[in-house]
Amino acid sequence: MPEFFPHHAARLSRREALARTGMGMGWLGAAALLGADAHAAGTQPAASAAPGLVPRTLEARPPHFPARARAVIHLFANGGPSHLDTFDRKVALEKYAGQDVPGTLPTERRTGAAFPSPFAFSRHGESGLEVSALFPSVARHADRLLVVRSMHADVPNHEPSLMLMNCGDPRLVRPAAGAWVTYGLGTENQNLPGFVSMCPGGYPIKGTENWRNAFLPGAFSGTYVDTKKRRVEELVEHIRHPLLAREAQRRQFDLTAALDKGHLDTRPHDPQLESRLASMELAWRMQAEAGEAFDVSREPQHVRDRYGDDVQGRQMLIARRLVERGVRYVQVWHGAGQPWDSHDEIEKNHGRLAGECDRAIGALLDDLVGLGLLESTLVIWGGEFGRTPTVELPMAGTDVKQVSGRDHNHHGFTMWLAGGGVKGGAVYGATDELGFKAVEKPVHVHDLQATTLHLLGLDHTRLTYRHSGRDFRLTDVHGRVITDWLA
Repeated sequence: MPEFFPHHAARLSRREALARTGMGMGWLGAAALLGADAHAAGTQPAASAAPGLVPRTLEARPPHFPARARAVIHLFANGGPSHLDTFDRKVALEKYAGQDVPGTLPTERRTGAAFPSPFAFSRHGESGLEVSALFPSVARHADRLLVVRSMHADVPNHEPSLMLMNCGDPRLVRPAAGAWVTYGLGTENQNLPGFVSMCPGGYPIKGTENWRNAFLPGAFSGTYVDTKKRRVEELVEHIRHPLLAREAQRRQFDLTAALDKGHLDTRPHDPQLESRLASMELAWRMQAEAGEAFDVSREPQHVRDRYGDDVQGRQMLIARRLVERGVRYVQVWHGAGQPWDSHDEIEKNHGRLAGECDRAIGALLDDLVGLGLLESTLVIWGGEFGRTPTVELPMAGTDVKQVSGRDHNHHGFTMWLAGGGVKGGAVYGATDELGFKAVEKPVHVHDLQATTLHLLGLDHTRLTYRHSGRDFRLTDVHGRVITDWLA
């Protein structure tokens, strides 16, 4: 045997050989269920991690300081919804309609004259918050919304902006926000994943990079669920064994676990192996509870009617059910297949997209309030950037055919938050007169991430992980907590 061959592999016992080969299909099942196979980690925790942090398990852990929120529901409007047509009315666009706007607006493609919103705005609630006609159900909760009108990102392209919003880095593969949250806090329900990402009809741009664990241990990877499917067996693969009764599965699992423990004992502190073992254990536990959690048919008919019998209605209802059961971070995608990327026909396309989700978002907020969960659940809505105040012109090599849409705009856009310890019925920051650039109290994406972690009781500068010789965090070396948002 060559000297470089590892001594522990020089001679395999029969048991070890079986563990390496015969149990392979079991690992494939666990990986398919949790999406962990391609994302297993291979690194040690940072020395600067919070005392008592056990990053290789999903056990609930105390925050750095008293938290205002215990869970997050991130409603991701993929493609860049127009702030000018939703939550940031600009009267000046009506004044300059059809005219060249003052100054020069740097955009990624040629744009034309000022383009006023085709949607009417009205004031709602005691706060008098202005919301467009696109979101009547969301507007019912005006006094619970914190509307941030001064968001800005780095570039006007989908891929890097998606990565920045979801993972804190526009270029390199990094852990998603949900992975960082579960790394820091674990989850309150050991029978369900701590981080779930629901995206109907397949993957969005950048695919699983939007919710992966990257260099964090694989247990913190987001669990992808295709909510276009209805049946529980399709939503969560391998949720039930097609042949074996649960008692037989239990015996099989116990045997596999015993073999795996012996394997692990000879390879202590192997994070990839530990992550896979944790994934297999979670896959077993999920069989007991995941079916019930994802089955919206268990809800009364009148509840399902309020959400709507469609994709957005189902996944918003599932989000509520997951948070009820202690899942820490739930991401709900909208527009992955037909995004909010309205380069033309914005009135038609934004109207359709808002019509798909407004009712369900309103019902979600209704239920979180009624169940007493909104105070402890932070709800975030928005996309990766906004859109220009000028109309986009048809251009060779693009899909723009009509002068009726808006181009990408990362210089200024809007997001809103509700619950989880933030002020309600409030507006923070502002874009310029035309709505192009954040000029009053600008908020970078890293500031949003730092404040989200703060609401969960986590100091974003202390939530670190050592990888490749340096400490990493969600906000990199940036980010500030915006205390003005706190209730």
